[in-house]
Amino acid sequence: MKPSSSQTVFLSDYTPPAHLVDQVKLTFVLAPERTRVRSEIRFRPNAQATDSRFFLHGSGLRLVSARIDGEPADVTLLENGLTAQVPDRAFLWEAEVEIDPAANTALEGLYMSNGMYCTQCEAEGFRKITYYPDRPDVMAPFDVRIESDAPVLLSNGTPHSAGPGWAQWHDPWPKPSYLFALVAGNLVAHSDAFTTRSGQKIALNIWVRPGDENKCAFAMEALKKAMKWDEDTYGREYDLEVFNIVAVDDFNMGAMENKGLNIFNSKFVLASPETATDPLYERIEGIIAHEYFHNWTGNRITCRDWFQLCLKEGLTVYRDQQFTADMRSAAVTRIDDVMRLRETQFTEDAGPLAHPVRPESFVEINNFYTATVYEKGAEVVGMLKTLVGDDAYRRALDLYFDRHDGQAVTIEDWLKVFEDTTGRDLSQFRRWYSQAGTPRLHVEEEFRNGTYTLHFRQETPPTPGQDEKLPQVIPVAVGLLNPNGDEVLPTTVLEMTEAEQSFSFPGLANRPVPSILRGFSAPVIVTRQAGTQERAFLLAHDSDPFNRWESGRALGKTVLCSMITDDADPDPVFLDALARVALDDALDPAFRARVLQLPGEDDMAQTLHDASVVPDPDAIHAARERLTLALAERLRPDLPGLHGAMAVPGPYSPAPEPAAKRALRAATLGLITRLDEGALARRQFDAADNMTEQLAALGVLVPTPHGAETLAAFYRQWKDDRLVMDSWFSVQVIRAEPSRAPEVAQALARHEDFTWRNPNRFRALVHAFASNAAGFHRADGAGYRFVADWIIRMDAANPQVAARLCNVFSALKRYDADRQAMIRAELERIQASPGLSLDTREMTTRLLS
Repeated sequence: MKPSSSQTVFLSDYTPPAHLVDQVKLTFVLAPERTRVRSEIRFRPNAQATDSRFFLHGSGLRLVSARIDGEPADVTLLENGLTAQVPDRAFLWEAEVEIDPAANTALEGLYMSNGMYCTQCEAEGFRKITYYPDRPDVMAPFDVRIESDAPVLLSNGTPHSAGPGWAQWHDPWPKPSYLFALVAGNLVAHSDAFTTRSGQKIALNIWVRPGDENKCAFAMEALKKAMKWDEDTYGREYDLEVFNIVAVDDFNMGAMENKGLNIFNSKFVLASPETATDPLYERIEGIIAHEYFHNWTGNRITCRDWFQLCLKEGLTVYRDQQFTADMRSAAVTRIDDVMRLRETQFTEDAGPLAHPVRPESFVEINNFYTATVYEKGAEVVGMLKTLVGDDAYRRALDLYFDRHDGQAVTIEDWLKVFEDTTGRDLSQFRRWYSQAGTPRLHVEEEFRNGTYTLHFRQETPPTPGQDEKLPQVIPVAVGLLNPNGDEVLPTTVLEMTEAEQSFSFPGLANRPVPSILRGFSAPVIVTRQAGTQERAFLLAHDSDPFNRWESGRALGKTVLCSMITDDADPDPVFLDALARVALDDALDPAFRARVLQLPGEDDMAQTLHDASVVPDPDAIHAARERLTLALAERLRPDLPGLHGAMAVPGPYSPAPEPAAKRALRAATLGLITRLDEGALARRQFDAADNMTEQLAALGVLVPTPHGAETLAAFYRQWKDDRLVMDSWFSVQVIRAEPSRAPEVAQALARHEDFTWRNPNRFRALVHAFASNAAGFHRADGAGYRFVADWIIRMDAANPQVAARLCNVFSALKRYDADRQAMIRAELERIQASPGLSLDTREMTTRLLS
């Protein structure tokens, strides 16, 4: 696939590469504005190719020289690469190019970050470093020589040799170019070691800027836990002598799994009790694990083409979710995973950006690093495991690793190992990869003569390019409870394969209460008539913790809908149900904190839209504020005691148990602040010895009379810590009163510390502002204008970051005609911007369709 820069690429057009690569040797002579890259690449014709033309990708390169078998090459330069006449046999390609890392603000390819050289090559960044077949199905071992006066010179694999001003690295494992990495700069290492189960000692290093080395211990322990877990759970050992991580401040994503040299956004490495919150510690643990797990699911076995991205990402997300569930509370982890899925992926499925887990086409692949590919891709793997069982899943994965090690594979290859292991026909299950949209599962029930029957009907709404949907395979985990709360049917998985299907349960003395979709066994939306009393009953008695939480969530949505549409009062049944959970000391404090968390404003907007009600962001905000106050009043006598009981004595620990207590303590503090205008929160802020307690207090104080002085105090304390200051920006726009949120965001954008070219700082303000739903959707359109202005500005510097921000407009069709018109006007203004990138143009075009 060799499209011009604006051509749509189709999965159906895949052809094998014309040439394969046996060996790559690269020499970098680093200089900020004039880096020289010399390449020696051994090519051979691919017997499977249907097109023999020699083509190398390249972008933004100045070609100095090119030779074939030592002789000058006659090359033709194209917009997106070059072609040349080559022998019909194996040959050596040699080239030298010049690039300008200092001018690379897009942070793709080789670029500078605070004086450090670093790379980001996924998906198509390597073509900005040298001419090469920059596609994932071309795999080769790499030898890299780096020449620079920087004290630390790193690349993939293991160090081969080094001397003053140079270092050589060798990576024996064949890899695609997107996994190439180089880092050079003034760095210090936090070092440790891990011994594999076969006895190999692995050197571990986390490389950071001087002064940050005291913030690496947690990430290192997370890495060692992940290595041990992958051995125990999947039988996968690490395969090099050294594993390096580098923390980089300027990075478009969370982290990158480059073979043997993971490059991380520093936000997801650096942590100390004073600067990182409990949720950030958990994210660091999960992201460290995710990137390490890619060593097998992504590196040793990679994807044939970028349409198969969900194969490496969906599987690896599923593996990191399993890891977090084992390291922490499995129930709370599942709740958090589903909340994230619904907030991002369900919204994606419901709008103009909907696409299958394996897309059929793209213009810019960076736009498909989406929640659908990652989170829904993980859910598909989880369903597959549910359907075949734990033992068959493990045997299928063993076969996958044995059969495809060192290969670039497809979804068909992935499913084939399950078919070969289990004898199942997975042709219908494959629709999860090809059909976009979130299936609706409509449920009706009847009880007659001791037999209880559940009637299911599935449907998936039309999505862009897909009007007709075929029935999916849906594993529906159900349980049945007696009216006294006893379980009469433990969790049983029903396999739905038809558009309509019924399942009966005979021999029951009483009409049971159903618990449907336990553990969120499939990424679907269940619609069923259930009353307030039944929801409260399940919240109190369901043995499945996810469905227990889900019942409270559904009850909260019902109450909020009535308050929004009918101006109803807060339902005391709901308030009493939440109070019982909050005060139940037998329950995990983290679970109790999640139950106390009311449905978000964006969630309620989608809920109303699904019910054919045009959501009013201001009415949603007002109702949620009113319900929060009612809950605080209901718990008023118990809140101070509960807040005090959740205090954790002694030195801070990010372990799950104290973190769970602090989560519930933060939830109670938010309610108490509704009653005391921030008096207790201000005392907690002043006394806090860790960022979790301090930021929890700051967040609830922002809209109170203490807000301005507390924000000023926080700034004075942390203005020199770049990562903590991201939180200072975010908390102000997230917690701002919606009526003035756009003005707060505009003022912060003028602040001297708003270094907008840094992706973390940009997201901390602009993307965080968009999560203030009522402020972003303010009726005069000021929120839309603010975001659009920054998309246009960022696009000129970093198209990838700008394009991803366009997602905030994806729900435009939910809202009233005036808001839709204003959003469309801003999208059209973005499209009309001179020099708009392909990344952002593709996103705005899809949004406007």
